[in-house]
Amino acid sequence: MLLEENIMVISLDRTSAGNSTVKSIGSVLESWAPKALAESYDNPGLQVGRPDRRVKKGLIALDMTPQVLQEAIENRCELIITHHPLIFSPLADLTPHSYVSGLALALAESKIALYSSHTNLDSVRGGVSFALAEQLGLIDVDFLMPKDDCVVKLITFTPAESASHVREAMTAAGAGQIGQYSGCAFETTGKGYFTPGSDTNPSIGEPGGPSQSVEEIKIESEVTKWNLPAVLAALHASHPYDEVPYDVFPVKQPFRNAGLGAIGQLKVPVSLRQLLTSISSRLQNPALRYAGDLDKQIERVAVCGGSGSKYLGVAQRAGADAYVTADVTYHTFFDSLHVDGRHGIALIDPGHYESERITEKLLLDYLQENAPDVDWKRTSTRTAPVRTFIP
Repeated sequence: MLLEENIMVISLDRTSAGNSTVKSIGSVLESWAPKALAESYDNPGLQVGRPDRRVKKGLIALDMTPQVLQEAIENRCELIITHHPLIFSPLADLTPHSYVSGLALALAESKIALYSSHTNLDSVRGGVSFALAEQLGLIDVDFLMPKDDCVVKLITFTPAESASHVREAMTAAGAGQIGQYSGCAFETTGKGYFTPGSDTNPSIGEPGGPSQSVEEIKIESEVTKWNLPAVLAALHASHPYDEVPYDVFPVKQPFRNAGLGAIGQLKVPVSLRQLLTSISSRLQNPALRYAGDLDKQIERVAVCGGSGSKYLGVAQRAGADAYVTADVTYHTFFDSLHVDGRHGIALIDPGHYESERITEKLLLDYLQENAPDVDWKRTSTRTAPVRTFIP
């Protein structure tokens, strides 16, 4: 009904595809934007398709639409990468009688996979909000709101002669990343004691033998939660003991390499009127919604691609003169005012699509560099269903 009349569903011969698969491309994206960073309501990752499908051509779009699917078919693509997931909630059926299920069905029938990188891509350094900040000409950009609860402290104990080997293996697996520094660890010396059981295979002493002591090194390193399984695997593979001793503790502090939104400086302060003119031009939107004093000087600007109005208070506390985000409700604009009704922080809504359209280029540039055997194309379709009427 909805899709059958408008989309030519065909099965393509993809036996001549390159070395990349849907799964390997997903891994490439997740090495930058781990799915563990996604918000709880989100559903990033592979939405439709077989992980082992080989990919020769890929199409990148902000949203999944029938027009994007038709474009992928015409370009003989095996994979579509979008920012916004098509499927947020479980589907009751896979039929052509609703937009989401019909489009998912058409993807499956066309044997074209769909992968989405959404709020996890919003949350990484160099992600969506950083790209928006760069598009608006901001410098000295950092996270508006660093994420907490991303890191654990991993502690292990190893014989002195094995410490370097174990620490280097953990580092290679991703342990010890603090800000822009890698391989960060701390070592202390001490003496460990143990009594081997009868069914053990101790590196020192005998099974069922007497108590032993050994000079050991205690190694401490920070590990992101999504890297912990790989680091533990490296620890077990490199450690000489048959029973590897380790502890994992939560670290309650902001993580410098993950967060939401971005904040930076304009190279030269401008009036709000000038800033609005610049945003309108750079984001190609002739009509902006805003609250603020047009003559106010703006120097420090916070941004959040997509629906970020709930972080207005964070932008205010960060000392931003203006905050650029989308989907701002009528009542949220009141929250930008002082208690006496005077304008405070300038609040600017350029539109959801307009604030995130740069994501298509962001993904294109990244995938062309990190999955170069695939012929990547950015969609020529404006995927937003919303239009602005200017009489």
